[in-house]
Amino acid sequence: MAFNELGLSDKVLQAVEASGYTEPTPIQAQAIPHVLARKDVLGIAQTGTGKTAAFTLPMLTLLETGRARARMPRTLILEPTRELAAQVEDSFVKYGVNHRLNVALLIGGVSFGDQDMKITRGVDVLIATPGRLLDHFERGKLLLSGVELLVIDEADRMLDMGFIPDIERIVKLVPFTRQTLFFSATMPPEIQRLADAFLHNPIKVEVARAASTAATITQRLVATGREPHEKRDTLRGLIRNAVDLQNAIVFCNRKRDVAVLHRSLQKHGFNAAALHGDMDQHARMAALDGFRKGETPILVASDVAARGLDIPAVSHVFNYDIPHHAEDYVHRIGRTGRAGRAGASFTLVARGDEKSLNAIEALIKQPIEWAGTTLTDLPPSDEEGRPRRREVRTRGRSGERRGEDRRGGRVRRPRSEETREDAAEAPMREETAQREPRPPRSEARQETREPREPRERRPDGRRELQERREPQERRDPQERREPQERRESREPRQDRREPGPEQHRDETPARHRDPNERHRHHRERERDNDPPVVGFGGDVPAFLLRSTFVPKRPRVEEPEETETED
Repeated sequence: MAFNELGLSDKVLQAVEASGYTEPTPIQAQAIPHVLARKDVLGIAQTGTGKTAAFTLPMLTLLETGRARARMPRTLILEPTRELAAQVEDSFVKYGVNHRLNVALLIGGVSFGDQDMKITRGVDVLIATPGRLLDHFERGKLLLSGVELLVIDEADRMLDMGFIPDIERIVKLVPFTRQTLFFSATMPPEIQRLADAFLHNPIKVEVARAASTAATITQRLVATGREPHEKRDTLRGLIRNAVDLQNAIVFCNRKRDVAVLHRSLQKHGFNAAALHGDMDQHARMAALDGFRKGETPILVASDVAARGLDIPAVSHVFNYDIPHHAEDYVHRIGRTGRAGRAGASFTLVARGDEKSLNAIEALIKQPIEWAGTTLTDLPPSDEEGRPRRREVRTRGRSGERRGEDRRGGRVRRPRSEETREDAAEAPMREETAQREPRPPRSEARQETREPREPRERRPDGRRELQERREPQERRDPQERREPQERRESREPRQDRREPGPEQHRDETPARHRDPNERHRHHRERERDNDPPVVGFGGDVPAFLLRSTFVPKRPRVEEPEETETED
């Protein structure tokens, strides 16, 4: 089947022929007629099969009639990343060379002013990421009531990035009578639920099994150590020994690993560039353009570059980290082997990655061959096989450091840290303790237990307790020279008389005491035998120290008596 049999306009066919394409891909041949018939389409295909042109070419044909109005776009295309949105814009510029259409791109990292100017003039095709689109709508610069066709591209990537709530909100803002095109490389249950909610009697176009890899890609697994330096060494060996390597993309799971690996490759003489989400838009586009033009043969990237980017000449893909989600593996290796070209992918696998590897093989429904040794052939390591626990060092009240694991629990430490000499003498002490006979438990308890002092003799206050515990030699010499009268004057008021025999506690065991005697002691404790206190003593209540205000009586002036002469 040729392009002229799909119902496209003459202007579109001329642009396609000028681009060098003669025959459509399976997804294009099945989807384009249904899009031109104004039907909802659910497209499922592998990455690199021409999904972008499957909706770009029929949209150009449909937009030849009609006119755009200010702040009211006619069509809307939602993309998960800035790079993918810019790539779709390039497709409209490439195939719409014979059309006079206004295309606007709303992505982050670009000034709002320039984007507002394009929207105000009227837009035929609006390509946006969900976050920036909602920002313009909330500012009152954009109206979505005139959208005739809605395209949701890379829906599974939208799900992974958490854009589904924004997508649901945007769908409620567009008219109910719109035409919807829904494209995805995988079809998990969540995506199926969204398709059922957004589409009305859709035409399902599935040219290949969902989450399948292209047959032109050679997939291999490479066993490596668990430590980062071991993985970097293995990756450098793969790049040096790769056959027919023209350019390569190295995928990492974390942005921090992208930066570290990028510096490591440059340090070892490799011409590499980095691409991740924390970079500004100018740096990201510069790195991507340099890789497309061949100036930088190696691109170290996160999953930002794994979805939808059209770089047809990628020969190798290296997975520095095995992806956490099995669907990401399909998108990563889909950057190579595009448009019928041959490609190769190598995935580094360490001990502990078996679960993710099994999920990938279950998803693509085929085993992946090992290149060389497997995990069982690796030499055992002391650190491998045990779960890693990150210890956070904190300080307690006493100043000693205590460790906490990742879950917040405290790491147990020995009660006392012995020195090397104590550790060496510990076996000798244990051997000596075993030789000496131990006394019976009851006798040992009686020997170690000190007789309890009477209640009247017990020290009162912290100072007296400390004096009782400290030896006499450790006390302050000034305090020893202090007269007894001054020390007694600082003690709390109590009966300083020597306790008589009746004040001492009976040392007779409890089982030989008379019950009536115990009640007699309770009654004596309840009596007030202290001498009477006159006045408040040295402690005056606070309310008596508070000054009171006594109003002054008005002064009554008495009439002056005048002296009269007698």
